[in-house]
Amino acid sequence: MKRLFTTLLQELDSGHSAVLCGIVASRGSTPRGAGAKMLVLDDGDTIGTIGGGAVEYRAAQMAVELLGKKESRFESYRLAPGDVADVGMICGGDVRVYFQYFDPADREARTALEDALALLDAPGPSWLVTAMDGSGWRMGTCDRSRGLRGLEIPMERLEPLLGSRGMLAEDETALFAEPLVQAGTVYLFGGGHVAQALAHILATTDFRVSVYDQRKQLVSREFFPEAAARLCGPFPEALERIGTITGDDYIVIMTPGHQGDYEVLSQMLRTPAKYIGCIGSRKKIAVTRERLLADGFTEADIGRVHAPIGLPIGGETPAEVAVSVAAQLIACRSGRLEAFR
Repeated sequence: MKRLFTTLLQELDSGHSAVLCGIVASRGSTPRGAGAKMLVLDDGDTIGTIGGGAVEYRAAQMAVELLGKKESRFESYRLAPGDVADVGMICGGDVRVYFQYFDPADREARTALEDALALLDAPGPSWLVTAMDGSGWRMGTCDRSRGLRGLEIPMERLEPLLGSRGMLAEDETALFAEPLVQAGTVYLFGGGHVAQALAHILATTDFRVSVYDQRKQLVSREFFPEAAARLCGPFPEALERIGTITGDDYIVIMTPGHQGDYEVLSQMLRTPAKYIGCIGSRKKIAVTRERLLADGFTEADIGRVHAPIGLPIGGETPAEVAVSVAAQLIACRSGRLEAFR
């Protein structure tokens, strides 16, 4: 989303209009759900995807048409053969797309985009809120510390929409709220090759990443350009230096040695972290388990740890291991982790 919004702002700053195609509702089996976005520039180029195939092709054509008309509109697509609005796909679902025309002269829209970009690098959950009616659209942002900005909407109407997925409410004015930043931070302990590959994947899947290592040369923008925070300090002091770990946070432990892994793990097991994973072989995990029991941790405590870390896809290279860990974190975020136990 950061790349898409950054490009959109650059286009507006250059005096070019654009149309943002966003799925605001879906039903049944569809390639992408609510919140998927594709930006169509005034030269017809596209950034992002709303699922590919015939729907995306039709949407891109519609966006080019609306660029010429300088209009915004809703459009629905059925992904089932034989229906009136059949687009040649057999998924069996329906998607509703809002085509959002951006005028380079619209200062309010630009302010909302700038605010959204700032929130993408901020801690805590935040949402992009779009109000749509027959006269056009207005956009604002919402986060827990500052509330709603850019729109005047009663919070009692907005609050039910502030979840982990895009939500549409339709009344006289349609209201769509979608998360900019999901609750929680992924804390990477260790800045080696797997962590570097993982940080990049997580950044592209809308996770906020913080990296911690006691090797100063690794905790740098050079190795972790997309991390929201880069912290350097001894592993035994990790929790003290980070501060609070919440029940929305994810812990990924891959320090350069067994001792470092244990020092971090024994601290993180005392937190309410949503996910704790530790890299290593099954033999290492068995030794760590005995050590944890000897230090007073219970079987229930140890049962919280995903080790060996990642889904069992047979990964060997740093990039492959990173993919397996990212997949496990995505499953945790979506509430489907138990399916892979």
